[in-house]
Amino acid sequence: MASADLRDELLCSICLSTFKDPVTLRCGHNFCRVCIDQSLDTQDGSGVYSCPDCREEFRVRPALMRNINLHNVAERFLITQHEQEEITGICCTYCVDSPIPAVRSCLHCEASLCDKHLKVHSKSPEHVLSDPSTSLEKRKCSVHKKILEYYCTEDAACICVYCSAGEHRGHRVEMLDEASKKKKKKLGNDCKKLITKRKETEERVRSLEERRRKAQEKAAGEAERVTALCTDIRRRVDDLEKKVLSEISRQEKEESLPLSALIHQLEIKKDELSGKMRHIEELCNMADPLTVLQEPDTGDLCDPEEEGGGEDTGGHDKQPHDGDDLDVAVISHTLHTLCEVISGIRSGIYVEGPADILMDVTTAADNLHISDDLKTATWTEKKQKCPETAERFQDYSQVMSRRGFTSGRHYWDVEGSRSRDWRVGMCYPSIDRTGRQSLIGNNKKSWGLRRYYNQYSVIHDSKVIRLPDKISSDRVRICLDYGAGQLSFYELCDPIRHLHTFTAAFSERLHAALRVDPPLFSGDAWIRICS
Repeated sequence: MASADLRDELLCSICLSTFKDPVTLRCGHNFCRVCIDQSLDTQDGSGVYSCPDCREEFRVRPALMRNINLHNVAERFLITQHEQEEITGICCTYCVDSPIPAVRSCLHCEASLCDKHLKVHSKSPEHVLSDPSTSLEKRKCSVHKKILEYYCTEDAACICVYCSAGEHRGHRVEMLDEASKKKKKKLGNDCKKLITKRKETEERVRSLEERRRKAQEKAAGEAERVTALCTDIRRRVDDLEKKVLSEISRQEKEESLPLSALIHQLEIKKDELSGKMRHIEELCNMADPLTVLQEPDTGDLCDPEEEGGGEDTGGHDKQPHDGDDLDVAVISHTLHTLCEVISGIRSGIYVEGPADILMDVTTAADNLHISDDLKTATWTEKKQKCPETAERFQDYSQVMSRRGFTSGRHYWDVEGSRSRDWRVGMCYPSIDRTGRQSLIGNNKKSWGLRRYYNQYSVIHDSKVIRLPDKISSDRVRICLDYGAGQLSFYELCDPIRHLHTFTAAFSERLHAALRVDPPLFSGDAWIRICS
């Protein structure tokens, strides 16, 4: 009771926890430094501060005085409380005055005992002792209130002696210790398997991280290469622009200077001609014939040199400089290189070589004719009379590939006829071969892309996602990244266009899967794996 009262006195009224770095206000109340600082911060700007306990007001923010004595008391209390909790743990049921740690628990009495009370405890067989426990009730049968001594292997339940003779009569029963040893052994084996799986997972993570690192390095290299090419192109274009503009300015000056001189001479001649014209007009206006006749003749108005003179500006045809043509050629070559890099990036800079996919005739439906090179499946109305096997598709014109994948990154291309319906994708070898569940995409064991006329959709577990855009190409690329759990489809147009990516945790070997439906009216219906 005294300890509880002391705890109450050592609680901060703001956080309701034992004081941490206690400080005192002028009114005498104590708080944790952090708590009272936050409380006063919320009062900033109001013009007045108040104590959270007594509401005494302060016109300026009150100074906080550290309470050293209270700090020492609170710290000592916390240490003492922690030591008591460590010592007591599970205490003796009969030591009421002071808590004493228990050394054993009696399942029959449902009590915990210290060394002292254990010595005087009953030694009869029904008083079963165990390690100290607080949940003694769980060690007894909920129906008969007897100690759980046996384990029923058929019902996987702990039972008492009455249960073994009652509802569990005739069942295989083991002692708890024996059953516990067996379960521990099984758990040990399970743990070994989990350790192996964890090592495999860690190795897979390391492999994926290494692939990611290489992909990042490759991407950084391609980015650096593109940046260098673009920088070089910009520099060369800027240099060429300066050269061309300089040449244009030079030629403009060469043409302008002689023309300016000629224009100046002609302006002078024009002024002279204007003077002569005014003099002639004056003579024509004179009334005295003697004066007119005595005026000397003006002579030819144009000098012979003027009549024969041409407007030779000194201009001449300008020939392009070899250096300019060289710059243009270099820029053109660099641009071509950049286009090749961009084309490679659009096709996927991380994609490995194409996978060699061949069709497995033992899985082909009877109405599919497989070509000799195992690359083309053609729908035929005439049955092939193939032997019925567990591997062969029975109800749909489908075929699987011979090769399967359990790791790595691969891609392959297909081309289909313009028949009304065909599908491509990948599936597990455990896919059904009969019934609706055997159709590509109609189960959890296959992922497919369907072309219906010129509209595409993707299918998995019977869930259909219709792709919004119309499709112009008849060729599709399928990309598998087994480790990353990704199966992607691309339309092989220019540039290549991503259609959809499935994400899954692949758990079996994956095979290519193809299906082709009969044509609606006439023509051939086929699908081909492109080499």
